[in-house]
Amino acid sequence: MKKGYLYIIIATFLFSTMEIAIKLSGSTFNPIELNFLRFLIGGILLLPLAMKRLRRSKRHLARRDWLFFSITGFFCIVVSMTFFQLAISYTKASTVAILFSCNPLFVLTFAALFLREKLSRLTIGSIIISLIGMMVIVNPFELKDPLGILLAVAAAITFAIYSVICRYGTKERHYDGIVMTCFSFLVGVTELAIVMLLTHIPALADALTAAGLTAFSQIPFVAGISLGSLPLLVYLGIFVTGIGFSSYFLAMEETSVSLASLVFFIKPALAPILALLILHEAIYLHTAIGILLILIGSTLTFVASREVPKIIRDKEKEGRIRTHHDF
Repeated sequence: MKKGYLYIIIATFLFSTMEIAIKLSGSTFNPIELNFLRFLIGGILLLPLAMKRLRRSKRHLARRDWLFFSITGFFCIVVSMTFFQLAISYTKASTVAILFSCNPLFVLTFAALFLREKLSRLTIGSIIISLIGMMVIVNPFELKDPLGILLAVAAAITFAIYSVICRYGTKERHYDGIVMTCFSFLVGVTELAIVMLLTHIPALADALTAAGLTAFSQIPFVAGISLGSLPLLVYLGIFVTGIGFSSYFLAMEETSVSLASLVFFIKPALAPILALLILHEAIYLHTAIGILLILIGSTLTFVASREVPKIIRDKEKEGRIRTHHDF
């Protein structure tokens, strides 16, 4: 469990700097290109460790495993992270960070619906309080960037689908967190590369440009890479993507979906502070109130995650007592 807390701390910090680092890249990279590059770097970084774990478990990847990774890679990289990258282009980094952090609300709901994971009253309460906090921060009555907000919410929902599918993989197919993350990245960037290649077809490129979708027309693969942009690309690829995502799923393995989701409950509080220090994005009164509500919700999630093992122990103890009386 202690190891799980360490993974949560690492993932929380790295994920809280993700939007800031992408925002700092500015117009250096095409949004889809940056998505491709950072997940390619992250996947390659994790490959030796993933192969080592496969050898240690004496497991060989079969056709159905690659099919599973094609699904997770599609939802994570082709869909969710593309929405995410575009959202940062249209609105503030701190706003995207907060909205994307709504994904645990969907993760917990989807896990309850499809994986039959029970939600305690404390967990439900934490979801409600955290959602109210996020709404206070976003301030829907004064929306200035509706497209960016819509894209961020779409990224959150599709990332939640990805997370629940991955949770199914760890529970039912016993995938290792590093293995699943690595091959989801590598298969996902392969799928994204195919999409990027299609945008170079002249007729399609012209149609996308005419429709005002310039970012999707003739998407480059390595444009913008220089000595000046390399440190930021390395940080996004190795640290945020490689180490950050693997820490998140390792936290799921060591703890639970609910506890690992603390990463995204704490992030809305931490990311605006980092955005203030680095990007000088102001923190308004409603933002501070929302941050406080999110921290309260995170505390309830933590308490709920500790209550579950206690309830299980009590039931087991009760069962032993009843068995003893039966005899």
